[in-house]
Amino acid sequence: MISPDLPAALKSALEARLHGQSRRDAGERAGRISASYRSGGNSGTITSEADAIAYATVRMPATYAAVAASLNALMQANPDFAPASLLDVGAGPGTASFAAAEAFSSLASYSAMDSNPALRSLAMALADDATRLRGLTYALGPARTLLDRAERADLVIASYMIGELTEVERAATIDALWARTNGTLLIVEPGTPAGYQRIIAARDRLIATGAHVAAPCPHAAACPLIAPDWCHFVQRLARSRAHRELKGADVPFEDEKFSFIALTRQPASQRPGARVLAQPLVTKVGATAKLCRADGTAAVVSIPRRDKPAFAAARRWDWGDGVTPP
Repeated sequence: MISPDLPAALKSALEARLHGQSRRDAGERAGRISASYRSGGNSGTITSEADAIAYATVRMPATYAAVAASLNALMQANPDFAPASLLDVGAGPGTASFAAAEAFSSLASYSAMDSNPALRSLAMALADDATRLRGLTYALGPARTLLDRAERADLVIASYMIGELTEVERAATIDALWARTNGTLLIVEPGTPAGYQRIIAARDRLIATGAHVAAPCPHAAACPLIAPDWCHFVQRLARSRAHRELKGADVPFEDEKFSFIALTRQPASQRPGARVLAQPLVTKVGATAKLCRADGTAAVVSIPRRDKPAFAAARRWDWGDGVTPP
């Protein structure tokens, strides 16, 4: 399992590029870019090196944490998966590539693609400072066009990118992502109702073509959650001093909400019997947890304290854990 925090070398490399810049100016840049994304925009607002550095300082740690948590769930379900090649689609500053490099020592080749020149330049600069990513190839252009001529890879990741596409583009891009996948496709989106719906649409579309679900779902049936409920997870990460300064935040941590799906060509070998869908509640009486179960149902289960073995296990459960249900 890998840490949700940026590797030390990557954190240092990113902060070195921020050094000498006005924190106020960088914070304003990051704020404008984040506001554009929240209103449905895309990376077109990132037009300079200063924009890319400011945005990466604010968003890269949270995106990395979400991808790391998703990869940890994948590794739990499929511990023998040892990809040799990675394709990072909509790569931005290379966040998912850095997380995959930490997760899989087997990776020997890294390919990325994105349409934003400033983010590509930053990714290549950061890769030069991170030994394991030296040799990264990074194509510049629209993902849908580049995917048609991309080499297949053992692991394909689309992190926080399908939400920037139209519905028509999204369906075609998901098909193209799967066509370039030898082993596993990981899609990560914001943990909002809209992000969850995009994940479910991709899940259903690819299951229909023969894909297998590795994580987070412990089954391939229809999602049992009913609106306004939705499946998402939370990863806590530490904020650096620079991160706090640019966001104007006092709290030393951040909670990133995300939704994801990992789909495989072959069934996962150790998919858990259930997934914890919310933070469990532990009281003097027992533990209560909301679970998505292998039979395709979701339910809130209670484990009484008097059932000592089951309670001892349940009190250690965390939101997002794959567990053995009582």
